[in-house]
Amino acid sequence: MIKEVIVVEGRDDVTAVKRAVDAEVISVSGFGINSKVIERIKEANKRQGVIVLTDPDFAGEKIRRIIAKRVPNIKHAYITQSEGRKGDNIGVENASPETIIKALNGAKCELKEPRHEFTIQDMHYFRLTADKDAKKRRDAIGRELGIGYSNTNQLLTRLNNYGISKDEFVEAMKKVDKEI
Repeated sequence: MIKEVIVVEGRDDVTAVKRAVDAEVISVSGFGINSKVIERIKEANKRQGVIVLTDPDFAGEKIRRIIAKRVPNIKHAYITQSEGRKGDNIGVENASPETIIKALNGAKCELKEPRHEFTIQDMHYFRLTADKDAKKRRDAIGRELGIGYSNTNQLLTRLNNYGISKDEFVEAMKKVDKEI
């Protein structure tokens, strides 16, 4: 059983998570997220801790930001778009139980004091921006580190805010270089 309460977007996501793990799950009903739900998430975070697992799309990221802004010290779990794709539909509800377990095990906390260990120069050096394969490489590094796909600015923010070390990053990039 997972100790933390898992927060997802909708009813189908709840079903997918419960297929994968024995855990308490809160659905925010997409953009229907309201102060009542936020209070419930705050209480869950105080008692058990919270892991947010939203869809790997624009709406999912927006919902994740709304929750993170109102509920401090939560963990973030990510799946990739390819892991959550079924036809034209992308979402947690399409992910396999193994993918969900991997995402939850790799959940990361944001640090209170932002770091500036990673810079835009790192993104250029590792060809994660301004390169024909940059998008593919960012997807691969996000999957390898368990921080999800992101654009260049989001990747920098996640690398710095989730406390990923340079050594951990370089090892993950070695795997990405072999893959791509």
